[in-house]
Amino acid sequence: MAEESENVKVYHMFDEIEGIPEDLLRGVFGYGFEKPSEIQKRAIKPIIDGFDVIAQAQSGTGKTGAFSIGSLSRVDLTNPNTQVLILAPTRELSQQIEGVIKSFTRHFKVTILSATGGNPVRDDISALQRGAQVVIGTPGRVYDLMDRNALKRDQVKVLIMDEADQMLEGRFREQTECILNMGFPDTTKVALFSATMPDEVVEVAERMLKNPVRILMPPEKVTLEGISQYYVDIQEDSWKFDCLCDLYQHININQAIIYCNQRAKVEWLHKRLQENNFEVGYIHGDMDPKERKACIQAFRTGTVRVLVSSDLLARGIDVQQVSLVINFELPPQRENYIHRIGRSGRFGRKGVAINLATPAERRDLEEIEKHYATSIIPLPQNISSIL
Repeated sequence: MAEESENVKVYHMFDEIEGIPEDLLRGVFGYGFEKPSEIQKRAIKPIIDGFDVIAQAQSGTGKTGAFSIGSLSRVDLTNPNTQVLILAPTRELSQQIEGVIKSFTRHFKVTILSATGGNPVRDDISALQRGAQVVIGTPGRVYDLMDRNALKRDQVKVLIMDEADQMLEGRFREQTECILNMGFPDTTKVALFSATMPDEVVEVAERMLKNPVRILMPPEKVTLEGISQYYVDIQEDSWKFDCLCDLYQHININQAIIYCNQRAKVEWLHKRLQENNFEVGYIHGDMDPKERKACIQAFRTGTVRVLVSSDLLARGIDVQQVSLVINFELPPQRENYIHRIGRSGRFGRKGVAINLATPAERRDLEEIEKHYATSIIPLPQNISSIL
């Protein structure tokens, strides 16, 4: 793991950070931010000052605010061309970032486009022709718009990658590299943000970046202090459903997310829970975008209080009322465990994670405990005492 850059200056108040336009600052305070979070204290200024940045901070600690405030501060409002490009792995996360930026820019009149699959391409092209100074999008749609020469790169000042470890691995890596290979000006600065930065991703990132400011933490600092983690020993995978139903009897919570690994398992579990008269929703990446949007909206407003989800909602999604995460299955990737449990305990709130673990999954949990120097303990008999 690369060390944090020396002499990263820490700012304890937003109005101490030189370079944030006054009208943008009004929007930041209007959004409800009073003082910068730890990542915001360190990451906003290097982006404003035109440095490449690689930044890691726990889920729910204000990464979106950090890169949004930093990059928006560099926008020339008199220039209608695209100056900030933000890449996110999912449509839901892209739209959430768009919502935060719109709130920040209530008094700071920038033009914004959220470019994701599910929207007609011609609408995105029309928006770009009218002028979109800030574009937030998923890699597939952004590459498509570049390939059609609708999204021009020649005046992009800042390229942000949110959930950068995911963007530089697996199926996203090829798309991301295609975007980078389309060509950006030498003056374009790149900022990578995530809660988890495995060593191999840091190595790839640092090959892309020029003398980056590094704001990184060792693995043991990544787990969230406000989240209590528990496990339930389950001998057979087929016993998990009965255990989940038993948990339900004792749980009185605001909102919860139950994670499964595969689309089919999400739908199966949702159907079984409904058959047992539990009111739940479900979401996964193969659903129609309109269905996904409606599902997220129902969950945000509290119409749906419990959501069965794939890892589509493991990263970045911010629903403040979520106080409980249940891993019906442990994720295949260790990093996604941190992202999943980070859906609870947002921005310093208390949260609870419960893992239903077969003997094989207990071994995986022990590996997670060791890697992140965290503690995952047996679920107490008196469940109401922890919720």
